[in-house]
Amino acid sequence: MATTGVIGGGILGLAVAREVLLRRPDDTVMVFERETSLGAHQTGHNSGVVHAGIYYKPGSLKARLCTRGRDLLKELAAEHRVPLEECGKLVVAVDEAEMGRFDALEKTAAANGVPGLRRVGPGEIQEIEPYAAGLAALHSPKTAITDYVAIAEALGRSITGAGGEVRLGAEVTGIRRASGGVEVETPADRTRVDHLVVCGGLESDRLGEMTGGPKAPRIIPFRGEYMQVSASKQDLVNGMVYPVPDPRYPFLGVHFTRRVGGGLEVGPNAFLALSRERYGRASLTPHDLADTLAWPGFWRFAAEHWRTGIAEARGVLSKQAYMRAAQRYVPEIGAADVVRAGLGIRAQAVERDGSLVDDFVIHHAEAITSVRNAPSPAATSSLAIAEYVADRMS
Repeated sequence: MATTGVIGGGILGLAVAREVLLRRPDDTVMVFERETSLGAHQTGHNSGVVHAGIYYKPGSLKARLCTRGRDLLKELAAEHRVPLEECGKLVVAVDEAEMGRFDALEKTAAANGVPGLRRVGPGEIQEIEPYAAGLAALHSPKTAITDYVAIAEALGRSITGAGGEVRLGAEVTGIRRASGGVEVETPADRTRVDHLVVCGGLESDRLGEMTGGPKAPRIIPFRGEYMQVSASKQDLVNGMVYPVPDPRYPFLGVHFTRRVGGGLEVGPNAFLALSRERYGRASLTPHDLADTLAWPGFWRFAAEHWRTGIAEARGVLSKQAYMRAAQRYVPEIGAADVVRAGLGIRAQAVERDGSLVDDFVIHHAEAITSVRNAPSPAATSSLAIAEYVADRMS
């Protein structure tokens, strides 16, 4: 029998803990989560989309694990009676300048085996989404929505039901190697484990360094704000309407998404966050901002992409500017039809040279596995990432 510790009570850390228990039910497994609830950060502040694999470089970890993960997630949701609705997605090109990127995206999606994917023209766009506009679109009928916090809570119940332990309010303050294992320190105690898996999300770089791992990549937090569409207009979109993404960035652009709990949201945008884990529009955590400004990669990224930053800032400051971009895809929904809703914070890994890390990054050294970059579609892929991590722990 062995003891496995997992840092992080988001969907990914919980998925890893469950997977270890499924494979080795006699082992001791414990999850350390700083917050007093599960899925408190990225898991609970995203669009709720179950991605089908449209965007990811063929052969990458993202492409491989998203394909596997979406099927596993659907099975888990059915088992635990968590709502998961295949409402479908349109990725829409609205002008000729986008058609080169659109054609490349279609090839990527086809290479990834996106189920049911087909290209449609203006007439079929409006058959699927009567109020959407565009020259062409990719229709992904199997793209779905779910409640990721409910998924996380179901994973938590599975862990404790199998004899594992989920420690809430257990902030990890120290990690050190100790005679064939790892010692994990919290304010309450020190616990020795045979293997440690770090799924720290927005804190993954700091925790990674705590394990003795490399400084790069570093996390730069980007916040994404959402708009809630008024009840009178929320039925104008049946599923999801997305733009063709800019391949220079790992963000997918402002889009329309239905929620399983009801309603329709627009967003998120992507703008530098001044705090990693505070969700007010004016939130600032000096330590987080200092870490961002101290990383050379941030300044190199900012020097190359400052024009995009200014454009995003307009959307942050002005609801009208925010919705002008969204209205290109659904013209009937404008600034007067939305109110500001919540926001999320994305942990974006940035290398020293300023490049944004696009794929999942998982480091393994002796008794420690660190997930250093797990952006979207990490929630979709979480159960498959857990399999990938557990394979390398064997």
